[in-house]
Amino acid sequence: MPHNNPFHIGMRNVKTALAATICAVIYFIADMNPTFACIGAIFGMGADMPGSRLSGGNRFFGTLIGGIIGMALFRIYIQVYPEGGHHPLLLVLLFIGVILLVVTSTGFKWAGAIQPGGVVLCIILFNTPVDTYMEYCVNRIIDTGIGVLVALAVNWLFPREKVVAWLEKYHMRKKQIQENK
Repeated sequence: MPHNNPFHIGMRNVKTALAATICAVIYFIADMNPTFACIGAIFGMGADMPGSRLSGGNRFFGTLIGGIIGMALFRIYIQVYPEGGHHPLLLVLLFIGVILLVVTSTGFKWAGAIQPGGVVLCIILFNTPVDTYMEYCVNRIIDTGIGVLVALAVNWLFPREKVVAWLEKYHMRKKQIQENK
């Protein structure tokens, strides 16, 4: 539906909010932190199913590639610095990691995975506890996958055509009620 207000709340806004909220509810019930699932849902929402598959795929595969590269490089890092911390070796590993991320993502023809993969790579290298880095990385990949799946489900259950038809019926019914008053 055309609109003149640049600050309108449209279907994609509502579906994105719904997908993120569903993730948060699931994680609250499981007494877990919903942050990365919600981020996956927000990144995974497109204007339609093809858009959601592309956005969600970018986010998921980026997280997967960045997570695997990050785990491998962090493993190397803690072999040299078992206590962790911030040492210049992290800069070298980041440089190598970004190159590997770009080559891997473009090699699999998924260039859109580079940005989300880079985010995960940086989080792993610079913000992950030494003693739980593997668990942390695997959980981020799973959480992102859950968020993307929820976004895909919401977009599949509420396609634009169906919602527009519902809104048209609602407005017609509302008009009939007002005319009968």
